[in-house]
Amino acid sequence: MADTEQGNQTSITEFILLGFGNIPKLRVFLFLLFLAIYFVTAAGNILIVVLVVADQQLHTPMYFFLANLSCLETCYTSTILPRMLASFLTGDRTISVNGCLTQYYLFGFFGATECFLLAAMSYDRYLAICKPLHYATLMNGSLCLQLVNASWICGFLTIPIIVFLVLQFTFCGPNEIDNFFCEFLQIINLYCNATYQMELVVTILAAVFTLPPFALTLASYIYIISSILRIPSTTGRQKAFSTCSSHLIMVTIFYGTLIIVYLLPKTNTLRDLNKVFSVCYTIVTPMANPFIYSLRNQEVKEALRKIVRKCLDFMRMQKPQSLQVCCEHAYRIKACR
Repeated sequence: MADTEQGNQTSITEFILLGFGNIPKLRVFLFLLFLAIYFVTAAGNILIVVLVVADQQLHTPMYFFLANLSCLETCYTSTILPRMLASFLTGDRTISVNGCLTQYYLFGFFGATECFLLAAMSYDRYLAICKPLHYATLMNGSLCLQLVNASWICGFLTIPIIVFLVLQFTFCGPNEIDNFFCEFLQIINLYCNATYQMELVVTILAAVFTLPPFALTLASYIYIISSILRIPSTTGRQKAFSTCSSHLIMVTIFYGTLIIVYLLPKTNTLRDLNKVFSVCYTIVTPMANPFIYSLRNQEVKEALRKIVRKCLDFMRMQKPQSLQVCCEHAYRIKACR
């Protein structure tokens, strides 16, 4: 009997990501929808990185953080959407255990890094708005590098602890994950035992690595809003509120859904809405961030115009040269005849 039980525990070699498989009639529509979302997300974020690198005027702390966020969002989305698109296209929703854990590690790594990076960005905006005279001195290149490196390192160190704990237990089945990616709370439901202990550990780690950066972000925006309220100009207040409100909405959606999924008690209602909340912090925010943080800024729009003008000028210069080469080639052929 013991051998049979041990065999059942180690027999699972792959998982089935149920995803949106309960609505097969919408498979083509969902494939096209998420393909468009992935294209917009990747194109928008990569464009921001290219603009920041290419334009000298964007070599400032704010855009340095934005370029890192855009790079992060591209990687973050690429850990989930390509696999989901493949399942829509082929109908194959299976994923190996190692592949599932790898996806979870990458997703967790980029998600934790984003928490810290958003906190660093909010601190940068706090210094720019609340301490403008000291901003250039405080937010220097060295501090920017330290904040960004700390964000990536903290994200990198967070998830191996959880993955190590995952590897200490075995899976009994069933092997179905009721989500479109390898979400950890779904994975631990497949354990043979010790699920309560694992949920407790994950909740503690999520609180440790999510609440401090969230508190720092929230405190920064409270100070920012209080400073904006003291601006005497109505136009200045409206402009500042317009920018900050957009940023605050995206931060609230990202952190709010993470806190609901990982920190609140797991009621039946929250379990049913888990997939919807997962879409918010894995797909919606990476797609919206380029438009909220960057593409609405005049500096970014001007940098984009410069790149477009340079590309058009280059094409105009190449066109006459290509025409001349063609004419010379035709003349040689005619001479040979």
